[in-house]
Amino acid sequence: MAGKQQLQHPPHIVLFPFMAQGHLIPFLSLAKLVHQRHPGRYTVTLVSTPLNIRNLRKSLPHDSPILLRDLPFSGVDYGLPFGSENTDSLDYHDIVKLFQASEALKPHLEHLLSDITQREGRPPQCIVGDMFTGWTAVVAKKFGVFHATFSTCGGFGTAVYFAMWLHLPHLHTDDEEFAVPGLPENIRLHRSQLARNIRDTDGNDAWAAFLQKQISLNLQGASGMLCNSVEEVETTGMKLLRKVTALPVWAIGPILPKDGKSSDSRTGKKAEMSLATFVEWLDRQSPASVLYVSFGSQNTIGAHQMLQLAAGLEASERPFIWVIRPPLRFDLNGDFRIEWLPEGFEDRMRESGKGLLVRNWAPQLEILAHVSTGAFLSHCGWNSVLESLSSGVPLIGWPMAGEQFYNSKMLEEELGVAVELERGPDADVTERMVGRVVKQVMRSEKGEDMRRRAARCSEMIRAAVCDGEKQKGASMAALDSFLEIASRAPARGDLKTSVQEL
Repeated sequence: MAGKQQLQHPPHIVLFPFMAQGHLIPFLSLAKLVHQRHPGRYTVTLVSTPLNIRNLRKSLPHDSPILLRDLPFSGVDYGLPFGSENTDSLDYHDIVKLFQASEALKPHLEHLLSDITQREGRPPQCIVGDMFTGWTAVVAKKFGVFHATFSTCGGFGTAVYFAMWLHLPHLHTDDEEFAVPGLPENIRLHRSQLARNIRDTDGNDAWAAFLQKQISLNLQGASGMLCNSVEEVETTGMKLLRKVTALPVWAIGPILPKDGKSSDSRTGKKAEMSLATFVEWLDRQSPASVLYVSFGSQNTIGAHQMLQLAAGLEASERPFIWVIRPPLRFDLNGDFRIEWLPEGFEDRMRESGKGLLVRNWAPQLEILAHVSTGAFLSHCGWNSVLESLSSGVPLIGWPMAGEQFYNSKMLEEELGVAVELERGPDADVTERMVGRVVKQVMRSEKGEDMRRRAARCSEMIRAAVCDGEKQKGASMAALDSFLEIASRAPARGDLKTSVQEL
C-alpha cells in the first residue's frame, strides 16, 4: 500500500518564509515558478501564520495548485500587540520579539510534516526555509528531509550580512572603517553602513542571540542555498556567498511576478488611484525624465527629512512620483498629514503637473517599466533593486535597515548603477543635497553611464530567466538543477551537536 501511495502523490516541497512582506512575496513567487516550469510534477505547500496566509490567498486564483497552510500563532505570548504576525505592522522594538516568537512555530511545523508523511506515505522531498528560520533545518533532519535555505536578498548583501553578524568586527576596533572576517581585505565597511540593530549590539542582546543562532543553523544544517539573484549580474557577490556559507548556492533570480504586474493584494495595501491614472501621467512625460521615489513597505524618513526631500525634489525641476507615508515616530499605516510637507507643496505639484504624490502604495513594477522613468530613489531593499534593474532603471540609494547598506555599496561600487544620497533613517539630508544628486543622476554624463549599465543588467536578467525551447537561461537552469538534486539527494544529516543545543 505504501508503494502505491508514493506513486499517487507527487514529491512534496514545503516552503517556510519568515513573516515579512519582503520574504513572503518572493517565496510565493518561487512556488508559482516551480508550478509554471513543472506543472503537476510537484506538490508545493507554503506555510505561515493565519493572517499572512489569509493575505497571500487573496493574490491566488481559487483554482491555484499552490497549497497554503497556516500554523497556530500567538504573538501576545511574546509581548507583541494582538494580531501582530508580520513586521509591516510593528515598531522597531517589537520586530525582534516577532523573530523570537517565530521559533514557537517549530512544533506546529513538525505536526504538519507528520500529517503529510502519514497522508502521502512518505515525508516531503524538500523543505525550503528562510534565512531567519534556520531552525527548519533541525526539523528537516528529524524527518530525514533535504533542506535548503532561500535567501530573498542578493549574494553580496547576504554574504556581508552573515559575516557581520557572525563576527561583529566593529566591536573589536575603534576605527570608522574596518575589514570583515571571511571577506577580501579590499571590501571594507564604514560604521555609517551599519543598520541600527547591529550598530547598537554588544553581542549579547536579543538581536545578536537570535540572528547568530539562525545563521549558524543555516550554515551547518542546510544542504544548500537558493539565492534571489542572477549569477552574471552578481558575479562577485555569488562567489562571496559561496565562500562565506561553504554551501552549494543556486542563483535562481530574479524571483518576481511572472506577468510583470504589481498587485496590492500581495501587500495588503490599497491603491489610492488606478493604474490608468499612473500610466496617463507617465505618458505625458519625456523619456527617462521621471524620478520614482519609494522607501518600501516598511520604511519611512523623519519629518525634517521629508521637508528637505520635498524641497529638493521641487528644486531639481524633474517630474517625480513619490510614495509618501507618515514620518518616523508616527503610525506608518496611519493617515498622512499635509503639514509634513512644505506649505502649498502638494498643490503646486498638482497644478504644475511636475509631481505625483501617492499615499501608501503605487504599482511599482509598472512605473519602473515605463519609458518615462529615468531613476529610482530607493531604500535599496533587494526586491526593489531587482525590479529596478530588471527595467534598466538606475538608482539613488538611501539605505535604511538590514542588508540595504550592503546592497547600496555593491550597486554603486561594483555595478556602477547607483549613487548614494545618504545612509540611515537619521541622515542629515538637505534640500541642496537632494537637488544635486537628482540632477547628477538625471542630467549628467555620469547619469547616462548609469543608465547604460542598468540597461546591460536588464539584458543579463532577461537572458537568465529565458525559458525557450532552444535556450534555457542560467537562473532557470539553476532552479532545475536544484530540484533535480533535491529529488535524489539524502538529507544532509550532519548538524553538529553544538548547533542542536543552541
